[in-house]
Amino acid sequence: MTPAVVNVTVAQASQQTLSPPGGQMPDEDSPLYEFFKRFGGLDQMPMPTPMPMPRQREGEGSGFIIDAEGHIVTNNHVVDGASRIEVTLNDGEKYEARVIGRDAKTDLALLKIDTTADLPYVRFGDSRGARVGDWVLAVGNPFGLGGSVNAGIISARGRDINSGPYDDYIQIDAPINRGNSGGPLFDARGVVIGVNTAIFSPSGGNIGIGFAIPAETAAEIIADLQTKGRVDRGWLGVQIQPVTEEIAASLGLPETRGVLVADVISGTPAEAAGISSGDVILEAAGERMQEYRDLTKLIAGIDAGEQINLVLFRSGQTLTLPVTIGEMPSEDMAQAASGNEPAGDEPRIGLYLAPLTPELRAERGLDADTSGVLVAQVAPGSPAQVAGIKAGSLISMVGQQPVTQPSQVVEAVKQAAAADRPSVLLRVEQDGEQRFVAVPIG
Repeated sequence: MTPAVVNVTVAQASQQTLSPPGGQMPDEDSPLYEFFKRFGGLDQMPMPTPMPMPRQREGEGSGFIIDAEGHIVTNNHVVDGASRIEVTLNDGEKYEARVIGRDAKTDLALLKIDTTADLPYVRFGDSRGARVGDWVLAVGNPFGLGGSVNAGIISARGRDINSGPYDDYIQIDAPINRGNSGGPLFDARGVVIGVNTAIFSPSGGNIGIGFAIPAETAAEIIADLQTKGRVDRGWLGVQIQPVTEEIAASLGLPETRGVLVADVISGTPAEAAGISSGDVILEAAGERMQEYRDLTKLIAGIDAGEQINLVLFRSGQTLTLPVTIGEMPSEDMAQAASGNEPAGDEPRIGLYLAPLTPELRAERGLDADTSGVLVAQVAPGSPAQVAGIKAGSLISMVGQQPVTQPSQVVEAVKQAAAADRPSVLLRVEQDGEQRFVAVPIG
């Protein structure tokens, strides 16, 4: 299979360090930026000089040919910002390549070289049959050496490395390094089951933790890039967060699963369908939602204009809503909010509340129609403080009911305590973000 694997060399007019295995640091809007910021690489970036002079630099990555016409798969961060791309085949022949399409959200790119030669190529397989412990081989161009084959096993499946909304990586321990990005991951039969993309490395070198995009995911994206030059994704228009045990208990959900709707964006398919903040999506298009990533991936794969049914949990009951999927705008507005809820179970939460008067709205620069209750003070060491609620926040809902007066919040806490619920669910607007927080009744 190695004749189908190529070296990708890019020229760029910039000064960047080589932190990801693709040979360059991703831009801040790249889905991999946050991963490398958290786990290493950004600290190696050079400090700017007083008068930086732009200069051509070269980065290297890997790729693989997928058809006789010369289409080549690689990572988006390998070719992002490139002024020139050169592909070197296994036999040493060099070709200038052009970009057919790129998808930053999954970090995939499709290149094309023109040649009359008979090109060797490989096809995508399906990684869903691969098991943890199965042997794999990573082929690529580590450190520009070219033609390297490294063996290892699948260490884990379905890894979320916080690089984007569609994380579903295969974790491998086959040694991959800078320059391996975009190269194929083969199973023991020689079938492509993944695209090597990232490494976990505080030092920048291999420590036995690498990540590959599953082949079935890559195949769908590459097919869109080849036919349209872009990827069209379905869009619902909601901000979502996981359903934790505390959130499930506070809502009376019989099991901890589903996707909690933290906010519904105005003018979106979700608003038109009647989806509300506080709803829990249990099923979408007939598929059970176990975690919030399930919804993100499912909706993204549905064509705009297609109608599906959502099964929701609202106010203790389930209901089914039809929704017509829209097309995702260029700026991804469906962000996943994160929750960090503690546990506990006694009758106070430690909030001092005030009604949201016109004077307070004006003082805080809020719109006249903004509703909710103002958090005037948070008791030190209280459940609310531990849950991350700050003074100046707004509480707009308790459970799945809107609130406009402090007395409504107090009553809701009493009712939750009377029902032996360990926590009460608050919809909090803080630092410009809406999210639900399960605060233990302490």
